[in-house]
Amino acid sequence: MHRTTLLAGGYRRRKRLPCTGVARAVVDGAAWADSDAEARGIIVSACQQRRVHPAGLRRVLADMPRVRRRRLIGTTIGDVEGGAESLSELDLLALCRRFRLPLPEQQRFRLDADGRRRFLDAYWAEARLHVEIDGAHHMDVRYWAADMLRQNRVWVRGDRILRFPAFLLRTDPAMVAGQLREALKR
Repeated sequence: MHRTTLLAGGYRRRKRLPCTGVARAVVDGAAWADSDAEARGIIVSACQQRRVHPAGLRRVLADMPRVRRRRLIGTTIGDVEGGAESLSELDLLALCRRFRLPLPEQQRFRLDADGRRRFLDAYWAEARLHVEIDGAHHMDVRYWAADMLRQNRVWVRGDRILRFPAFLLRTDPAMVAGQLREALKR
């Protein structure tokens, strides 16, 4: 159990108990998380599930100047505002910052061969480079085959794709950054 200070007008009464709103609960949860990764996960999950809008998180954060992990929470909110929708996409942005690589466009959409909207994890327009971060579900044969066919269609049009399993962003960031740097030079 955690005790919190209620902000003026920042709560509602539910059956006589004061309750905070979702944005405040997310910021508190991120501050109280056991790790930075868990804190980032709370923020990105709440936004990805459309439980809260990043602007609401930013308003709450502005009213809490001494909250634990304030800088991390603010950076994560900014990354979500920029299009990050998963921890692995946050990890890619952190990797780019750490290795001084240009930041990509995130969640850029394109139309596939059937006219459906598809969203790219990361895209560098000048280099015509896509980066896809593959979670465990991409190892399922159906997803794997669909990913390969989608990649082939992108290559045929002249763009390039680098694919990385999500765990490599955390376990071997230097290797990922090296391949990204090399691809961005071309």
